[in-house]
Amino acid sequence: MPVWPPSPPGETAAPDISVDAFHKGRFHLVQPARGGHRAGMDALVLAAAVPSSFAGQAADFGAGAGAVGLAVAARCPMASLLLVEKSPEMAAYARRSLGLEANRHLADRISLLTADVTAPASARDAAGLSVASADFVVMNPPFNDAIDRATPDDLKRTAHVMDADLFEAWLRTAASVARPRAGLAIIARPVSLAPILAAMGRRFGGAEIIAVHARAARPAIRIVVRARRGARGGLSLLPPLVLQQDDGRTFTQRAEAINCGQASLFGD
Repeated sequence: MPVWPPSPPGETAAPDISVDAFHKGRFHLVQPARGGHRAGMDALVLAAAVPSSFAGQAADFGAGAGAVGLAVAARCPMASLLLVEKSPEMAAYARRSLGLEANRHLADRISLLTADVTAPASARDAAGLSVASADFVVMNPPFNDAIDRATPDDLKRTAHVMDADLFEAWLRTAASVARPRAGLAIIARPVSLAPILAAMGRRFGGAEIIAVHARAARPAIRIVVRARRGARGGLSLLPPLVLQQDDGRTFTQRAEAINCGQASLFGD
């Protein structure tokens, strides 16, 4: 994906980090230059699942360096964000991202919590992840099987490789943190749809699903599932998002608008 010039005022580039601009420079991210998890199109697509008019408190589970939360804040000027990240190393990148001069216009609406969303309720509450505190929960969990992402990099493995019952654990916590009728959005691989819907159970309903394709003629590479806490509506399969033109070199108009923070994924 396109990256604007690095090193805005307030952060000096170093060999082990990069400072990258997103949404045409509306926010910047401090990330590991090598190793660890680097944000890309997944984060922007997930952030775009939040309606443009959203004006409440959102929680970003598995926030990493803060890409999803910053993207939501940049597009939704009345939203407040809580970034929740288990890894102290990645939380440190998020803290540096929030400290950038280039993010000053967003930082007062964003807070950061180093916490494990799979921890027992008492531990989560003690860490500051309170029950019924969010109007929307977004999550980009580590959804790859271990065999798919063999890597010696511990930080990258933590960000990419799922544990057993991951979706059940994350969605259980999302249901606890969400207020009644709060929104939920999760991005994952298509193979994960069944366990996601099973874990949503009676916690979240009215699910809407958008498949994400690299090109129109290729199988989906991601799914985005959006639902509401306590809703009882049926499941809807919406038109897919195609990222690239057939030439494989340019974004489609819709993907470019999402990439630049100019559109929501669900059109609201």
